[in-house]
Formats: sequence, structure tokens, C-alpha cells
Amino acid sequence: MSQAPKVESREPGPPESAASALDPRPSTLVRYLGIYAALWKNSVTRETMFKGNFLLWILVEIIWFALQLTFIGVLFLHTDTIGSWTKWQVVLLVGASQFIQQIYQAFFLINCVNLSELVRTGKMDFLLLLPVNTRFVLSLRQVDLGGFVNASFGAVVILYAARQIPITPSVATVLGFLALCIVGVLIHYCLMFMLATVSFWTVRAQGIVYGYYNLFNIARLPDEAFRGVFKAVFTFVLPMLLVSNVPVRLLTDTLQSQAWLLLLLGMAGVCALASEWVWRISLRRYTSASS
Repeated sequence: MSQAPKVESREPGPPESAASALDPRPSTLVRYLGIYAALWKNSVTRETMFKGNFLLWILVEIIWFALQLTFIGVLFLHTDTIGSWTKWQVVLLVGASQFIQQIYQAFFLINCVNLSELVRTGKMDFLLLLPVNTRFVLSLRQVDLGGFVNASFGAVVILYAARQIPITPSVATVLGFLALCIVGVLIHYCLMFMLATVSFWTVRAQGIVYGYYNLFNIARLPDEAFRGVFKAVFTFVLPMLLVSNVPVRLLTDTLQSQAWLLLLLGMAGVCALASEWVWRISLRRYTSASS
């Protein structure tokens, strides 16, 4: 007697969208957040191993910041205004510049400085082999926790100067100010990262990177204190006069034209594109430690 053919019953599987939702692999964003959390943990561990150096560096930065404020106080013993800037507006500008500079330093400075050492020693090979974006790891592998402490002192000066002016900005204005400060941080990062990639040609580039870091002091001064070629260069080539002056003018309601906002945002876009282009060219130049 012949048997009936065996028919396998198969339950319908989940649709592709549901199947992808059940995929145990984390999304790209979650994966990179996890990597960054691990980098933060390593940075905290490193700082706790050298507490004395951590505290000493904070003390040095506080003294330097106090000297900057003292200089402003001495300057205004001989004048009432710098252009249209009053004493407390300039103090607020110095505080904002300190805030932007220290946030930048906390996230990016040490990583930009160390790029030339990675190229010189060949450790760049290891980073290029990691299954993550190389620039992401290069830019964020270490965090300077002292930068956040020093940025808080800048924030205190901003609040005190705002009370002395006095100004009472709206919530929207404060949020706009903070957003522009972030734009300023990104401009500093892109410019210094481009300078750091010089190490692919010269091997050592710490002097160039720290030279740019010293230019941060220009951002502490009112834009109206400069004229001619100097002002043009530090507005359109190295936009130091934009990264602090524009946010402060927004906060103090002295922004004469919205064009300055567009210029700051435009320069941020240009710097981001230029730094990525230079980075790709630099990578093609790299020949690894074994060649």
C-alpha cells in the first residue's frame, strides 16, 4: 500500500521589518555610544591615577584665567568702552571664550596633539585596523576631565557679568547662545585637526598645534578692537573673532545683523568639509610603520 506524500507544515515567519527589529546586533548609534562610554571610563581611570597632576593643571588654568580678567580690569581703568563694548560685556566675552576653549580642550585638544605621536611611532596602524571610524577614535579617545571643571569657572563669570550689565535673556536666547558655543567648539576642533594632520608630512606637528592653541587668546577680545587685514584674517580665514563674539552679542542683544549668525554657521560648515577633505588626503599619504 502506498503512503501519502509527507507534507511539511511551515508556519509563516515574521516579515522582514519585524525580523530586522529582532536583530540582536546594536544599531550604529548605540554601538558608537558604547565605544565612547568605554573611552570615558578609561579617561576617568587615567585621571584618578594622577590626581596631583589633575589638580595642579586646574590650578594653573584658574590662575591664567584670573590674569586674563585682571588684564581687562586694568584696561578699563583707562577707558570706558572698546568700540561699543562696555567693561562687563568684555568680561562676559572673556568668560564665554574660556567656556568654549575649555569645552574644546576637554574633548579634543589632547587627541589632536597626540596625532603626530601616533604617526611617528606607527601606532596609527592599530587604529586603522579597528572596525570603527578612525577619525572618531582619533578625535575622542581621551577626555580631559579638568577641562569641564575649568569651563564651569567660565560659566560662573558669564552669569556674574550678565548680572552686572544687567541682562535677563529669554530661554530661547540662552539656548541659542549655548548652540553657538557648540558651533565655536566644532570650528576650533576642525581647524586644529587640520593642523594636526600636518604630521603625516612632517612627522612632528605639536608646535603647530600648540601655536594654534595660543591663538585662542584672540577670541577673548572684542571684534571692534581690530581693523583691516588683521580683522579680515581672523574673521574669514581663522574665524577666532566669530566663535566668541557672535554668541556673546546674541546673549547681550547687541547683534547688529543676522548675517553674523549665518557667517558663523557657514564658516563651521566650511571648516568641517575642509577638515574631512584634508584628513582623507592625509590618510592616502600615510605609509604605515612597516613601509
